Formats: sequence, structure tokens, C-alpha cells
Amino acid sequence: MDIQEKLEILSASAKYDASCSSSGSNRKNTKGGIGNGDISGICHSWGADGRCISLLKILLTNCCIYDCKYCINRCSNNIKRATFTPREIADLAIGFYKRNYIEGLFLSSAVLKSPDYTMELIYESIYILRKEYKFNGYIHSKIIPGSSQELIDKLGTLVDRMSINIELPSNNSLKLLAPDKSKVDILTPMKYVSNNINFSKQNLLDSGNNKLLLSGKGNGFLRTKKEKFAPAGQTTQLIVGASPESDLKIIKLSENLYQKLKLKRVYYSAYISLNKDKNLPTLDKPPLLRENRLYQADWLLRFYGFKADELLNEENPNFNTMLDPKCDWALRHLDNFPVEINEANYYTLLRVPGIGVISAKRIVTARRAFRLNFDDLKKLGIVLKRARYFITCNGKYYDKISNFNNSFIETNLLYLEKRNLPIPKYTQTSIFDSPTKGDVVKCLTGNI
Repeated sequence: MDIQEKLEILSASAKYDASCSSSGSNRKNTKGGIGNGDISGICHSWGADGRCISLLKILLTNCCIYDCKYCINRCSNNIKRATFTPREIADLAIGFYKRNYIEGLFLSSAVLKSPDYTMELIYESIYILRKEYKFNGYIHSKIIPGSSQELIDKLGTLVDRMSINIELPSNNSLKLLAPDKSKVDILTPMKYVSNNINFSKQNLLDSGNNKLLLSGKGNGFLRTKKEKFAPAGQTTQLIVGASPESDLKIIKLSENLYQKLKLKRVYYSAYISLNKDKNLPTLDKPPLLRENRLYQADWLLRFYGFKADELLNEENPNFNTMLDPKCDWALRHLDNFPVEINEANYYTLLRVPGIGVISAKRIVTARRAFRLNFDDLKKLGIVLKRARYFITCNGKYYDKISNFNNSFIETNLLYLEKRNLPIPKYTQTSIFDSPTKGDVVKCLTGNI
């Protein structure tokens, strides 16, 4: 099989992995080297300015010893298989980079022979790129669950970002749909990577030999102070809709990962019916709207100060399909509103629909000089079509609004959602069921 055919097979197989994004890395070029990992980011998506940011996103192999029921590469599937050699991956990446096709590499893999065997091949591929070709661009590598800490430790000094996909939100679903994997095999390396990243950032020095000590359970690995470990952090992915867990279960898991393991991002991937199995749901189309709501809620957890238990509870375990999570929360907590723009603190402003992180900072800064009115808010970029139902300026409601009740506000917000025009066909593929201008603006800017 020639290299082109392998590339077609293994790049197509990699498209189901969503957990790659802007790098957050600032790896510099070295003398005689090529490329650099710019902090502005390398990703396999569209930037906020509409620019397509590219990287080579491939699998090392789609030959797998596991039989995960949701995966296209499961060993029981009759599909075309291929495997790159480490040299082929390195040559491909450097060749594409020199021709200005890509800005970095995202390398994942199915499990060939064993987790450690696969990780050895991944490590060798990246070692050739870094040491032989002196490539200093962005590299994101997958960790194979069940692989040894020694291999993770070696790989972490070469890559910018590492990720281990949890895939399923509960141990019961993992046993049912991915019986070859275990919760321990997934969480143990995640914790190990998190500890290594944390120690690396703190530059903890062993006073005896001036070496950085990074330790796992009963094992110590020594590196020089200059060697960083996955400086762009760690990510993971959750499949949405393949198993029966509620949005509350999923978002609480994400909250714990952010708090306890300090993950950079949790990605959500709408389940696509690729295989037929009695334990899998039969869906006409992927639950893209649900995926979108989880991303919006994830943004609220990371940047807006919300807790999972505030957004959902046992009585309401799933997100509203008609309204985004922030609007839905505000309608259920009208006793917190209206908010006086000229007096509310920054964290209170963040909870107002239509006011995002950037606009809240602008409000706090601008009102130091003068008291704001609604015209000022428009200039500051506040989305008044949402915010006007939850705020006052100098004690007054927006325009003729005076009827402050749940049904009135909900009716108007739903009307606004329906008025948004669909995105033209020539733009990027959307993650929404019925994409609107408002949806895309919120997705790109994070202003919910």
C-alpha cells in the first residue's frame, strides 16, 4: 500500500476525534531548526476571525485489538486497514510543513498489538520530527490508555499537548460499550500527566542534583529544569448520546476534570451511528444541538463562574433545547434580576444574558469615568436584545419594557432565536442543528 492510500485511510479515520484546538504553546525555534509553536494557536478548526488554522491530523494506525461498540475502527468491523511507520509520519509532517500546508501535527492511534507497543511507535515518530528534523512546531499527541508511565514521561517532553479520551461518562457505560478499556487505565495516566504538568510549571528543583523531580506512584523520573512537560496542557473527549447519561452527569464530570486535573479543555462529540449493536442507540442524526448546549455550559463553567449544580439539577437533568444555558438559568432565577449596570460587580454582570467576559470588563472600566446608559452599552458591545430584559441603567428599564415576569421574557427570547437567519451554505460546517447568526457569534466569541 503506497503512502497516499495510507494517508487517505488514516486521515479519514482521525476525523472522529474532536479534541484538538489552539495550542496555547510558545515553543520557540532553535538554531538550525524548523518551525515554531506560536502561542496564537494551531488547531483543526476556524479561528474567531474566520481564518482556517491547519494541522496534519492523522492516526498512526486504524488496526485495533479492541472492540469498542461505538468506534468505526473496532476489531470486528470489516474496514480497510493501514499503518504508518514512524518514518512515514515524520516525512509526511515535515513535507506538508515545508509546502506550507500545515502548521503542526495532531497524532492519534488505534491500539496496535498493545498500548505500550503503540505508544512506542508514537514516541518514535515524534522523536524523529523533533530530534532529527529539528521540527519545533506544535505537536499534539494522544496517550493510549493502559500505557506505561515511562513512555508517557518521555513523550511529554517532546509534545506541546497530550490527551486521553474518556469517551463515555460513566464506568457502567464503559463496561457495556468498551469492555476492553477500564476506568483505571484512563484516569491513572490522566492524573499522572496532570501532576507532571503542574510540577513542570512550578519548576520544583531537587536541591541535591539540581534536577526536576516528577514522580508517579512509586516511580521518580528526572529531567533537567529546561525540559517542559506538555506546556499546552491536557485535553479529553466525551461522546454525547451513545450512552444514557444526562447532561447533568456529563457536565459534573467535566467540572471535576477541570477542578481536580486542571484540564485545558473537555471536548464533546455528538454520537454518530457508525455501527449496529443492540447496546447502541439508533439515531437518525447526531445530537448536535445537545453537543452545542454542552459546549455553551462548559464555557460558563470555565469563564463565568457557574457551577454544574446551578445550571442543572435532578429535577431538570438536561439542557433546554430552545434557549442557551445562561438564558435558561436566568429565567429560573429572576429573583436575581434586574441588575443595575452602574452598581453590579464584575461577577454579577457575567451572569446577565448578553454580557460576556470582554463586555463585562468594558463596563467595569468605563463606569469609573461616568455613569452608563443604554446607548453606552451598545457601544461597548453588549447584546441588548438579550440583556435588556435583565438590566437597568440608572434605575430605568430599556425603552418601554416594564413588565418584568418569566413568561414575558421567555416569549421574547424565543422570538429572538427564531428571527435569526440561517448561515449561508458556503460557510464552514456548523456544530448546530439549525445554525443561526446568534449561535455562531456565541460560539466564536464565547459571549453568552
